[in-house]
Amino acid sequence: MWLVIRVLINAFAIYLVAEIVPGITVASVQAALGAGLVLGLINAVVRPILILLTLPFTLLTLGLFLFVLNAFCLWLTAEVVKGFEVHGFWAAIFGSLLVSLVSWTLSAFVSDRGRIVVITRVGRAASPAGPPELP
Repeated sequence: MWLVIRVLINAFAIYLVAEIVPGITVASVQAALGAGLVLGLINAVVRPILILLTLPFTLLTLGLFLFVLNAFCLWLTAEVVKGFEVHGFWAAIFGSLLVSLVSWTLSAFVSDRGRIVVITRVGRAASPAGPPELP
C-alpha cells in the first residue's frame, strides 16, 4: 500500500511541476503515473549508486552537486517515460527542486503504513500539577 501512495505522491508532484515550470511537459495522467513510478525506482536504485560515485564532487561543492544528481534523475525519468519531457538543464534543476519539495511535503502527512497522520501537538505536554519539586 505504501508503494502505491508513494507513486501517487510522485505523480502528483510531477504533474504539478509540469504546470509550473516551463520546459517540463506531461502529456497525460498515465504519463504522470508512469513518471512517478519510474522516478521512485530511479531514486531507489540508481541515485544511491550515483551518490556514491560522485561523493568527491559532492563534498567539494558542499552538497550542491546533489541538485545536479536530482536533475539528472528527473531527466533520466523523462528519457524512459513517453509523454513526460524535460527540456533543458535549468528546467531539470528547478523541476527536481519542486518535485522534491512537493513530494517531501505530501509525504510528511502520510505515515509509513499509508495512513494520513494528523499532528495535534508538538513536544511533550506539561503536567497539570506543574514542574516537579527538587529534593
